[in-house]
Amino acid sequence: MRIEDPKVVAALPELNVELRRAASLAELTSLAIGGTTDLLRIQKQESILGLLSLLDSHGVGHRFLGGGSNLLVGDGELPWVVVQLASPDPDIVLEGNFADVDAAADLGRTVTYCAKHDLGGMEGLIGVPGTVGGALRMNAGAYGMQIGSYVREVKYRHTSFAPDDMMLAVKLELPSKPYKEILQGIRICNEKRRSSQPLGQKSAGCIFKNPPGASAGRMIDELGLKGLNVGDARVSDRHANFFVNAGKASAQDMLALIADVRGRVRSAFSVELEHEVVIWNA
Repeated sequence: MRIEDPKVVAALPELNVELRRAASLAELTSLAIGGTTDLLRIQKQESILGLLSLLDSHGVGHRFLGGGSNLLVGDGELPWVVVQLASPDPDIVLEGNFADVDAAADLGRTVTYCAKHDLGGMEGLIGVPGTVGGALRMNAGAYGMQIGSYVREVKYRHTSFAPDDMMLAVKLELPSKPYKEILQGIRICNEKRRSSQPLGQKSAGCIFKNPPGASAGRMIDELGLKGLNVGDARVSDRHANFFVNAGKASAQDMLALIADVRGRVRSAFSVELEHEVVIWNA
């Protein structure tokens, strides 16, 4: 979508909003897949309500983009603009065992920053891509911990985590732990992740949620589907629940692969896998 209304375009600078024309979502997502649309970067949180009111009053459809790490976006010209919140400086403020973190802050950098100040508990998240807000929305977890365990307060636009909400900031309460001990935990988690996940490849993390009492990746693996591909969309050889963009995969390729694998699991195990990845169809 292109913002053509001159009244909308003229109002953006006053709201401290940067307009980037024809932004490629493939360049803003970890899967490197997605069409183009106008991108609106909000420089100040106080401008959020004004911008959304402006867009709504002029009938400009919009979606919120965080770090783009758990997202599959449709191909071609997208029928809505993308709104993204710029991270302020500083984006992490520590006070005792509490960390006030902007939702747009990088998750890995947040874990590292807190660790250097002897605040641990999130070691398992060091290799999870994306922002703190995205991790909270998905309640990201790894190796026996989840970020939700440390959340004490969330600042967001509405009153629920509905798809239209924009998370602004989070207050975490983290346990005190010596930096060297945290670092050792980070190293152990990184070694486990390197041995089991396709790091360095374009992916969106796990494609499917684990069914109750079962493992989506194990079922896909048992069917011998590692390496299965549709175009450049491929089931990872390392982790069967990670689908990678091995070249120039389109959203159509990835969606076809997801549907194929889901159908095979349904036929073999009578299990209907649910998407973990968020899908924005054009």
